[in-house]
Amino acid sequence: MAMSMGGANRTRAEMNVTPMIDVLLVLLVIFMVCSPLKPTGLPAQVPQPAPEGKKDTPAPPPTELVLTVRGDGTLDLNREAVQRSNLRARLLQILKIRGDGLIFVRGEGDLVFGQVAQVMDIARGAGMTRVALMTTPVR
Repeated sequence: MAMSMGGANRTRAEMNVTPMIDVLLVLLVIFMVCSPLKPTGLPAQVPQPAPEGKKDTPAPPPTELVLTVRGDGTLDLNREAVQRSNLRARLLQILKIRGDGLIFVRGEGDLVFGQVAQVMDIARGAGMTRVALMTTPVR
């Protein structure tokens, strides 16, 4: 025999979770639609393995091409003095020998950026495809 406390016709409050589940599913669909489908990153060049016959041959030393712009307007190309009027022709000669198109431009600290930008423009006009700025101070 069971005893009931508080009366037989007392109603019990129950929480209806169906609307909350509907809201949760709608939010889930919205976040799935808004999320990017394919993650994108920066392009990277992966080193390639050496060919079979050339594994014993050491790699040649890197030959950086550094163009220094001095405060008095003179230019040095790998510590060789170059006139601004002859810079394009000299870069074209170098580009025929080594076709990587990479040049580093370094300027003295008291330069206006416009002077460095003119030299970078000459380098790009000569066919240098990758022009990089060096931030190390000139000694």
